[in-house]
Amino acid sequence: MLFFFTGCQAERKANLVPGELLCENQTDPLGIATTKPRLSWKNSSEINGAAQTGYRIMAASSPDLLDDGTGHLWDTGKTGSEESTMVRWAGSALSSRSLVYWRIRTWDEHGTPSEWSRTASFSVGLLEKEDWQAEYIGLSTGDGDPDFPQLRKNFSLERSSGEALLHVNSLGYHEVYINNQKVDDSVLTPAVSQMDKRTFIVTYDAAPYLREGKNTLAFWLGEGWFSDGLPGVDYAGPLVKAQLETLDSGVWKVATATGEGWRARPSEITGIGTWRSGRYGGERVDARRVIDEFSSPELDDSSWPEAATVEIPERLVVPQKAELNRIRETLQPVEIKEFEEKDTWLVDFGKNLTGWVEIDFKGLKTGQEISMEFSDFFIEEGKLKNQGQRDIYITGPKETETFRNRFNYHGFRYMRIKNLREKPAMDSIRAYLIHTDYKIASSFESSDRDLNRIHDMIFYTLRCLSLGGYLVDCPQIERLGYGGDGNASTLTAQTMFNLGPLYSTWLDHWADCIRPDGSMPHTAPNPYPAGGGPYWCGFIITASWNTYTSYKDLEVLEKNYPVMKQWLGYVDKYSPESLLTPWPETDYRAWYLGDWASPEGINDKDAESIDLIANCYITVCLDTMEKIASVLNNEKDAKQFRLHKENLQELIHNTYYKAEAGIYADGDQIDLAYPLVAGVVPAELKSKVTESLYRNIAKKNKGHLATGLVGVPVMTEWATANRSADLMSSMLKSRDYPGYLYMIDNGATTTWENWNGDRSRIHNCFNGVGSWFYQAPGGISPLEGYPAYKKFQIKPQIPEGLTWVKTCKDTPYGRIQVNWEIVDGRMIIETLVPVGTEAEVIFPEDVSAVIVNGTPAASEQLLLESGSYRVEWSF
Repeated sequence: MLFFFTGCQAERKANLVPGELLCENQTDPLGIATTKPRLSWKNSSEINGAAQTGYRIMAASSPDLLDDGTGHLWDTGKTGSEESTMVRWAGSALSSRSLVYWRIRTWDEHGTPSEWSRTASFSVGLLEKEDWQAEYIGLSTGDGDPDFPQLRKNFSLERSSGEALLHVNSLGYHEVYINNQKVDDSVLTPAVSQMDKRTFIVTYDAAPYLREGKNTLAFWLGEGWFSDGLPGVDYAGPLVKAQLETLDSGVWKVATATGEGWRARPSEITGIGTWRSGRYGGERVDARRVIDEFSSPELDDSSWPEAATVEIPERLVVPQKAELNRIRETLQPVEIKEFEEKDTWLVDFGKNLTGWVEIDFKGLKTGQEISMEFSDFFIEEGKLKNQGQRDIYITGPKETETFRNRFNYHGFRYMRIKNLREKPAMDSIRAYLIHTDYKIASSFESSDRDLNRIHDMIFYTLRCLSLGGYLVDCPQIERLGYGGDGNASTLTAQTMFNLGPLYSTWLDHWADCIRPDGSMPHTAPNPYPAGGGPYWCGFIITASWNTYTSYKDLEVLEKNYPVMKQWLGYVDKYSPESLLTPWPETDYRAWYLGDWASPEGINDKDAESIDLIANCYITVCLDTMEKIASVLNNEKDAKQFRLHKENLQELIHNTYYKAEAGIYADGDQIDLAYPLVAGVVPAELKSKVTESLYRNIAKKNKGHLATGLVGVPVMTEWATANRSADLMSSMLKSRDYPGYLYMIDNGATTTWENWNGDRSRIHNCFNGVGSWFYQAPGGISPLEGYPAYKKFQIKPQIPEGLTWVKTCKDTPYGRIQVNWEIVDGRMIIETLVPVGTEAEVIFPEDVSAVIVNGTPAASEQLLLESGSYRVEWSF
């Protein structure tokens, strides 16, 4: 019996309120990368059962036209539709520089229209090569160190009112200044890219900074990933191509652009390190070379050399889709103490972070050299781990000076300051957490403090790993976008944060990195070779699918589908007997892994286990490709993928199953869980293999989670689907090695690379378990076939001892909330269901006396339309 519940109300007045208007999943973006953007909004209502039955979008080239009721660029009229996410532009043809203002009104289930929303806006970036009049410029190598130059040019404006956009394409990081003001608060811009294939344009609103008459446009550049010897690096220092455009009587005109007539000088910064694994170094700042107000129109720059105009090989130059990086949190030291030797101080910020430090210095002698070294942990008492992270500040003549990072960053908790005679004051030092400026989309809290601490550590770790429009393995040592780490954490990350633009950007890098024979690297971008295996390379398939299901981004599937098929062709090449065998190392890819970073006593280098894991993952890829092909209406391909998957599942079972023991391969946790997850285990053997897995955990692993990077999300998926909440909770709460509480009890504030804490303690190896908190005890489970949580299940899994959970998840339709509590033998759930979605409440067996908003309800199945509900039942 299916029981629909919308609340018992004799009379209801419609009250839809459209809000949170987005274009390409961003708020009022400038310089988007398409002329057919997708628009989204969220409806809210105080009435249960409210539903959108229609919408009207109006768009114009100015807000005044909208206010006058003119949607000359697009007026959909009343359009009968419940859709509110990713509605494709179908108005007047847009082009580079198009500036659009738009608003929305919606109709509810009674046909009553809402008020108009606020007016949102977007602009189209420079999409064609012909749009550019600017040239790349930098510091000539004969005029000093070209790695951190300052460049400037004066220009005049007859008037400064109206629209003005600045389009910047830098190779390396940039900061923009107009008339001695920094434009925008973004940092470490642009995002990372595969620079031999693609570089990014960032568009800024320049109007607030301009004035009539004389103006100065200036750039400060830093090499970043545009480092000598890396792919796409064709000059000895960073370069910038930019043009400032103003809107005059509806026509965009170039006010100034980079090219001839620009001045450049080496700044006070020089680099430390080589921008390679373990050698990312930092910045050396010589304050004696500082020019105050270097971007002021009043500065006499006649002594500056002419900037070099540089030609580079052609590549894609496209607007950046991911949000920019910004400072998201400020940390103060929790302790400063003497350390190791005279005039040396240890600053402890209390937790790990990725980002910058800022230090005020007072009363120092000119030319005094202050060294700052950074690390995320001690290798032994009193000895910091040396990770090659270092800054140097050479003081200038001022009484008070401030050092702050600018074009590099660190992963750290501790900073060691050398050659500073007096102990610095606590309020003289600040640390800044930096990450891509996405929105936080979830929260979890429960009655179990240990579960909360594990969740919060994973949540915060992912914030530390998402700087630059992708997820890195670690910020302090490698900074690489490993596909294995990404696959392991994608479901968790996309549950916790709104990462649609970030993943769309990152997946472009994977498509850029495929080789002509279909081979994939293990990281994207792919600056140099790194280890991995099929689970790493196949990110293009599984992450694309997860991005579609999380955000309803069909374009990700459409764009990447040919790349996915090309890679699977490469897989077939190394599957001579239909089972994948190891492929060779190359100059862009090293090693061949199954699982990775397993705890001591688990041999993740065992050849049989590696082959089993690799082939199970290919099975998952084929299953995913069947779904993708169906979504893309390619049923012929879908059938082929299904048959291939079924044949491979049977072959894996026949090859690796050991009937007498009831195990696969070595019988380790991942060797048993992955065949179950991948559909390899025949139905009649599932209970036997499951028993083997339970036995393995209890006896061999002493109740611990005993897998590596690949195994953690596999075990999480199995435990969630198998409703093994007690088992997962007990494994998570094991305090001894290996385990999350072992990390926390040993000082962890972010998850480690290895269960024993070796090498890196800000890492993306073990964050895949984070989805369990939301889907199991949190009870929010997305349903396949309903992307963006269009339909979802509420079915809390309650580990022994847990008495309440509060959780929420922001979706493209709105916020889902599930708060539950057990009181005197009754389960009480208070939930919010967004407009445009519906929720199935799944009851455990043998429940009775189900009440919904005070009204008795059938207990077999409960379907909730949008609104606010209190659901109760007795156990």
